Amino acid sequence: QMQLVESGGGLVQPGGSLRLSCAASRSAFNIYTMGWYRQAPGKQRELVATISSDGSANYADSVKGRFTISRDNAKNTVYLQMNSLKPEDTAVYYCDATTVWGHYWGQGTQVTVSS
Repeated sequence: QMQLVESGGGLVQPGGSLRLSCAASRSAFNIYTMGWYRQAPGKQRELVATISSDGSANYADSVKGRFTISRDNAKNTVYLQMNSLKPEDTAVYYCDATTVWGHYWGQGTQVTVSS
Protein backbone atom coordinates (compact mmCIF):
# COMPACT_ATOMS: atom_id res chain seq x y z
CA GLN A 1 0.00 0.00 0.00
CA MET A 2 1.20 3.52 -0.72
CA GLN A 3 -0.21 6.96 0.01
CA LEU A 4 0.11 10.10 -2.10
CA VAL A 5 -0.39 13.45 -0.39
CA GLU A 6 -0.88 16.56 -2.52
CA SER A 7 -0.34 20.13 -1.40
CA GLY A 8 0.04 23.60 -2.88
CA GLY A 9 -3.40 24.29 -4.29
CA GLY A 10 -5.29 27.50 -3.69
CA LEU A 11 -6.79 30.62 -5.20
CA VAL A 12 -4.74 32.60 -7.72
CA GLN A 13 -5.47 35.40 -10.15
CA PRO A 14 -5.30 34.83 -13.92
CA GLY A 15 -1.70 35.01 -15.07
CA GLY A 16 -0.42 33.89 -11.68
CA SER A 17 1.56 30.82 -10.65
CA LEU A 18 1.23 27.91 -8.26
CA ARG A 19 3.39 24.90 -7.48
CA LEU A 20 1.76 21.63 -6.54
CA SER A 21 3.61 18.93 -4.65
CA CYS A 22 2.81 15.24 -4.24
CA ALA A 23 4.70 13.21 -1.66
CA ALA A 24 4.71 9.43 -1.84
CA SER A 25 4.86 7.37 1.34
CA ARG A 26 7.22 4.79 -0.17
CA SER A 27 10.44 4.93 -2.16
CA ALA A 28 10.19 6.65 -5.53
CA PHE A 29 12.64 4.13 -6.92
CA ASN A 30 9.75 1.64 -7.00
CA ILE A 31 7.55 4.09 -8.91
CA TYR A 32 7.50 3.84 -12.67
CA THR A 33 5.48 6.89 -13.64
CA MET A 34 3.99 9.77 -11.68
CA GLY A 35 1.53 12.25 -13.01
CA TRP A 36 -1.04 14.94 -12.50
CA TYR A 37 -4.65 14.82 -13.63
CA ARG A 38 -7.43 17.33 -13.10
CA GLN A 39 -11.19 17.32 -12.95
CA ALA A 40 -13.33 20.39 -13.38
CA PRO A 41 -16.97 20.47 -12.24
CA GLY A 42 -19.17 18.53 -14.63
CA LYS A 43 -16.21 17.26 -16.66
CA GLN A 44 -14.24 14.04 -16.83
CA ARG A 45 -10.84 13.69 -15.24
CA GLU A 46 -8.13 14.56 -17.76
CA LEU A 47 -4.40 14.13 -18.04
CA VAL A 48 -2.28 17.18 -17.28
CA ALA A 49 1.27 15.79 -17.27
CA THR A 50 3.23 12.65 -16.52
CA ILE A 51 6.88 11.93 -15.81
CA SER A 52 8.61 8.58 -16.03
CA SER A 53 11.37 7.17 -13.86
CA ASP A 54 13.99 8.40 -16.35
CA GLY A 55 12.61 11.93 -16.26
CA SER A 56 10.79 11.86 -19.58
CA ALA A 57 7.77 14.18 -19.43
CA ASN A 58 4.49 14.28 -21.32
CA TYR A 59 1.99 17.16 -21.32
CA ALA A 60 -1.54 17.84 -22.40
CA ASP A 61 -1.64 20.31 -25.29
CA SER A 62 -3.63 22.76 -23.16
CA VAL A 63 -0.76 23.18 -20.67
CA LYS A 64 2.33 22.88 -22.86
CA GLY A 65 4.66 25.82 -22.38
CA ARG A 66 2.91 26.87 -19.15
CA PHE A 67 3.23 23.87 -16.81
CA THR A 68 6.35 21.91 -15.87
CA ILE A 69 6.38 18.53 -14.16
CA SER A 70 9.43 17.34 -12.23
CA ARG A 71 10.29 14.69 -9.68
CA ASP A 72 12.78 14.40 -6.85
CA ASN A 73 13.35 10.71 -6.20
CA ALA A 74 15.36 11.39 -3.06
CA LYS A 75 12.29 13.08 -1.55
CA ASN A 76 9.76 10.69 -3.14
CA THR A 77 8.01 13.79 -4.51
CA VAL A 78 6.63 14.99 -7.82
CA TYR A 79 5.96 18.66 -8.54
CA LEU A 80 3.81 20.59 -10.98
CA GLN A 81 4.88 24.18 -11.60
CA MET A 82 1.95 26.05 -13.12
CA ASN A 83 2.56 29.45 -14.71
CA SER A 84 0.35 31.81 -16.70
CA LEU A 85 -2.71 30.27 -15.11
CA LYS A 86 -6.08 30.71 -16.80
CA PRO A 87 -9.62 30.45 -15.41
CA GLU A 88 -10.05 27.24 -17.42
CA ASP A 89 -7.28 25.66 -15.33
CA THR A 90 -9.67 25.69 -12.37
CA ALA A 91 -10.13 22.11 -11.18
CA VAL A 92 -9.29 19.58 -8.53
CA TYR A 93 -5.79 18.33 -9.31
CA TYR A 94 -4.94 14.70 -8.53
CA CYS A 95 -1.55 13.07 -8.28
CA ASP A 96 -1.17 9.49 -9.47
CA ALA A 97 1.57 6.90 -9.41
CA THR A 98 2.14 3.63 -11.22
CA THR A 99 4.35 1.44 -9.07
CA VAL A 100 5.60 -2.09 -8.61
CA TRP A 101 2.72 -2.53 -6.11
CA GLY A 102 -0.04 -1.14 -8.32
CA HIS A 103 -1.66 2.16 -9.22
CA TYR A 104 -2.51 4.86 -6.68
CA TRP A 105 -4.30 8.23 -6.55
CA GLY A 106 -3.94 11.11 -4.15
CA GLN A 107 -6.92 12.79 -2.51
CA GLY A 108 -6.78 15.88 -4.73
CA THR A 109 -6.08 19.57 -4.19
CA GLN A 110 -8.27 22.43 -5.40
CA VAL A 111 -6.86 25.02 -7.79
CA THR A 112 -9.05 28.04 -8.49
CA VAL A 113 -8.03 30.71 -10.99
CA SER A 114 -10.20 33.77 -10.64
CA SER A 115 -9.98 37.53 -10.33
